[in-house]
Amino acid sequence: MDIRKIKKLIELLEESGIAEIEIKEGEEALRISRMPAGTATGHAAAQIAHLATLPAAAASAALPAAESAAPKPKPNEHVITAPMVGTFYASPSPGAKAFVEIGDEIKVGQVLCIIEAMKMMNQIEADKAGRITSVMAQNGDPVEFGQPLFVVE
Repeated sequence: MDIRKIKKLIELLEESGIAEIEIKEGEEALRISRMPAGTATGHAAAQIAHLATLPAAAASAALPAAESAAPKPKPNEHVITAPMVGTFYASPSPGAKAFVEIGDEIKVGQVLCIIEAMKMMNQIEADKAGRITSVMAQNGDPVEFGQPLFVVE
């Protein structure tokens, strides 16, 4: 299965509100399930994306392991995830102060970081107000779609 097809399926799943979809093409199988926002770790999201290259039996065995490895956020926590694949930058330029740090109070729409994708700098904004309790990516790290970046309380 082509990664572009997988990304398109993820987008369709998010837009439609369908909880889960499973597709089989020959020996390849892909199962995408909607989880509450922020429960997938970068590892779990990457594992789900790589299921397309596994035989059907291995794919169904690997998915539960990826889901069980994902830490569950506390009821008062909100996880802000990466909306795209790219490179994470905590500050607007090298040597500049980070947009946010642990303990900072944030507002909806406040810029939290930049993700560079295909030479485009995309500002990632807060979708919820609160206090940053965890920054889960390092400056210059590659990030995957859906990878947790910040935990807001």
